[in-house]
Amino acid sequence: MKFASFEIDNAASWGLVEGDSVADLGNRYPDLKSAIAAGALAEAAKSTAGAKRHPLAKIKFLPVIPNPDKILCIGLNYENHRKETGRTEVENPTVFGRFANSQTGHLTDIIRPKVSTQLDFEGELAIIIGKPGRYIKKSEAWGHIAGYACYNEGSVRDYQRHTHQFTPGKNFPSTGGFGPYLVTPDEVGDVGRLRLQTRLNGEVVQDTTIDQMIFDIPRQIEYCSQFTRLEPGDVIATGTPGGIGSRRTPPLWMKAGDIVEVEIDKVGLLRNGIADEA
Repeated sequence: MKFASFEIDNAASWGLVEGDSVADLGNRYPDLKSAIAAGALAEAAKSTAGAKRHPLAKIKFLPVIPNPDKILCIGLNYENHRKETGRTEVENPTVFGRFANSQTGHLTDIIRPKVSTQLDFEGELAIIIGKPGRYIKKSEAWGHIAGYACYNEGSVRDYQRHTHQFTPGKNFPSTGGFGPYLVTPDEVGDVGRLRLQTRLNGEVVQDTTIDQMIFDIPRQIEYCSQFTRLEPGDVIATGTPGGIGSRRTPPLWMKAGDIVEVEIDKVGLLRNGIADEA
């Protein structure tokens, strides 16, 4: 199953994606996060007979979860990325947070802030939490996942490097692409086999398989659930592979007019333009 959050006629909704249209399920639950919290995705997917359908070409995609309680990001989680940054090996995941308004949807612009020209791409697999929990064991982690999505964890590098913490450079409004869909685990299958590719203006800039992560998905869920209770609709951006723009010679920054794509097998293709802040 594939679910999307969207806006149509200036109203936000969500629904089940079938072919080139979406069945509007906004009359059943107010948003996708609420449906996840109710454990109602499978039920909702079976109840689309009378639902209004919108062509995908007519909707405005919102971030898959527009209103998450938490967005947790895993840093330095591929060996080739760790090496290109010169960071030392660590025993536990590096975790930082994003705010909900730092996200933007599929086919909408990522905004380059007027105070920086150092906007970088980071293609990632995102996990959407389905079942809440604290102190989740690795052996039980897969059962807490509602689905997966593509994520472009856009980073304003100079602000990220002002001090030793990441928060400012990761939270400028509309810098993180998230979409187009939540794809349920039954459609995705073995996550480790999935190929992740980031393209900037058609050129491949990142290319990996998910099994190259340093800390796998169960370990991320286990660790994050130790310091916070994971809630339905929470997002974990699982880390980016090597090839980021800031570590190239010369650096490769995203600029107005660029098109950036993150594609993951069986999960989808997230496409965003780049525009300068007004």
